[in-house]
Amino acid sequence: MPTTTLKVTGMKSDDCLRSVMNAIQDLPCIGHVDVSLETGVATIEHTTMVSEADIRQIIEDAGYPTE
Repeated sequence: MPTTTLKVTGMKSDDCLRSVMNAIQDLPCIGHVDVSLETGVATIEHTTMVSEADIRQIIEDAGYPTE
C-alpha cells in the first residue's frame, strides 16, 4: 500500500487535528492515518486509487495548508 507523508501547517489544537483526520478519512481507499499535532506531519496509507494531490486537496479544503 502506498504511503504519503505531508507537512500540515496551521494545526493548533486537538480540534484542528480531528478536522484533518476526518477530512483524510472521508476519502475512499484510505488505510492507516497518523497525524501529529506536535510536528504537523501526516502519514497516510492509501491505495493507488487515491493520489497525493487528492490528499493534499482534501486537507487544504479543510483549511490547513500542506507543504
